[in-house]
Amino acid sequence: MSLSLDSIRSLADNHLKPSHLRFQYGTAGFRTLGAHLDSVMFRVGLLAGLRSKKLDGKTIGVMVTASHNPEADNGVKLVDPRGEMLEASWEAHATVLANVTTTDQLISALEQLVSSLRIDLSKPANVVYARDTRPSGVALVSSLEDGFRALNVEARNAGITTTPILHYLVRAINTKGTAESYGEDTEEGYMAKLSNAFKKLVAGKPASPPLIIDCANGVGTQAARELGQYLGNSLSLILLNTDTTTLGVLNNACGADFVKTQQKLPPSLVSHLRPGQRGCSLDGDADRLMYYYLDDRGQFHMLDGDKIAALVAAFIVDLVKSAGLEGEIRLGVVQTAYANGGSTKYLSERLPVRCVSTGVKHLHHAAEHYDIGVYFEANGHGTVLFSPETQVKLANHQPRTPAQSTALNHLNNLVQVINQTVGDALSDMLLVEAVLAHRSYSGVEWDSLYVDLPNRLVKVVVTDRGAFKTEDAERRLVSPPGLQAKIDDIVRKYEGGRSFVRPSGTEDVVRVYAEARIRAQADELAFRVAGLVFDEAGGDPAQRPAEFI
Repeated sequence: MSLSLDSIRSLADNHLKPSHLRFQYGTAGFRTLGAHLDSVMFRVGLLAGLRSKKLDGKTIGVMVTASHNPEADNGVKLVDPRGEMLEASWEAHATVLANVTTTDQLISALEQLVSSLRIDLSKPANVVYARDTRPSGVALVSSLEDGFRALNVEARNAGITTTPILHYLVRAINTKGTAESYGEDTEEGYMAKLSNAFKKLVAGKPASPPLIIDCANGVGTQAARELGQYLGNSLSLILLNTDTTTLGVLNNACGADFVKTQQKLPPSLVSHLRPGQRGCSLDGDADRLMYYYLDDRGQFHMLDGDKIAALVAAFIVDLVKSAGLEGEIRLGVVQTAYANGGSTKYLSERLPVRCVSTGVKHLHHAAEHYDIGVYFEANGHGTVLFSPETQVKLANHQPRTPAQSTALNHLNNLVQVINQTVGDALSDMLLVEAVLAHRSYSGVEWDSLYVDLPNRLVKVVVTDRGAFKTEDAERRLVSPPGLQAKIDDIVRKYEGGRSFVRPSGTEDVVRVYAEARIRAQADELAFRVAGLVFDEAGGDPAQRPAEFI
């Protein structure tokens, strides 16, 4: 069996690649201005079909989103059969297909891919796809569907939904009817699985005060609304920033990325959050989560991914001990260089901690090496992985005491409430709320687990982010030559100082992270390193941000 060249050719001619653009499949898939992605979408449709055929017809996921990026951006990423990120070797295939210029070159690249990977074209191709609420999504999904048509892919449209729900659907579809069944392969199945497990976890606990949720005016709005109905009286949700139709409001001065980068409350929440009350922010596709609270003086306190990791990891450590499984289950935490030094110290005193390069695939892969692996990026993206063997052990372990039985039940319910396929803001929110209920913590007690070292994250716009190369889990620069030594010289002047520079995987910027013992010094260190990077990268002096030192 061969490719349907006539069908591919006729449809491909409607989605020609702009000659002046180059696309790169990275950690977040393809991501750029939505107006530039028409040809990419068509080719991703083709690639998803071939990926499914290569895997004997297993269902592949395709998510059209740009997550926390500005509304004008959009993107697309593929999801492998267990709900995980696309296999790394296929990222290169995606990049090749996205960048061939003509239809003839595209067909040649497809034939080369089929030949080199020995793809059996007689196999079926199955895909499930969805998009977020961005206005550009409608046309881009139409281009994607043309790609499906060109390969005669059996495609299921999951409509407008969150990225984590799409990941859930992929695993649920592929495990349906097996011993590893992940749940009913519908959005309702997702809601029921998470809410039922949460209700069991908090049964008998005093009801928590209502939780304010900043939905970033994104796709998490509808999902949070539905989840609230499933939760009923077990957790009261107050949804804000729920406008998914007005142009320009998505992720604008709201959402998880705003909270993390600005380190302040979204302006739209100022009149809603009261002292002592906790709130949280989702990002544009609901895969990141940031918590915060106001203290008695009305002061804002951020509880980021590091704080979530500390809260959750310590709770699971205690449950494993209480269940009588200490020594039988290996726990570990995976962080990136962005993790606050305070959190690394706190966690290292309780369980193994490993640092890896930024990006979900690196964290997820490292977490799989533990029986229970906790990973959260400081930006609020993360989850907990229970190995298949550990899930079997938890399901079959015979407790010796009522206390062990209770702890074991909690662990088994955690397995259900956590979306193990990917970071999931709503799942993580329920996880956090369950732990807070068990610990009887307010935001104040949670925050006091450890003291964050003051830190600052600064974006530096550069002409070529590719010129910046890193090593040591992205904590040190190897290129441009000599720049790391200059950064080291600056860092040495600050007590408890730490700073690193890395190119963004999603934007044409370089990110500078800095921390120090005192807030003013952390800010000064960040802006001093940012100024150095801007100047060394050949930045236009007329465009140099005023705060850069």
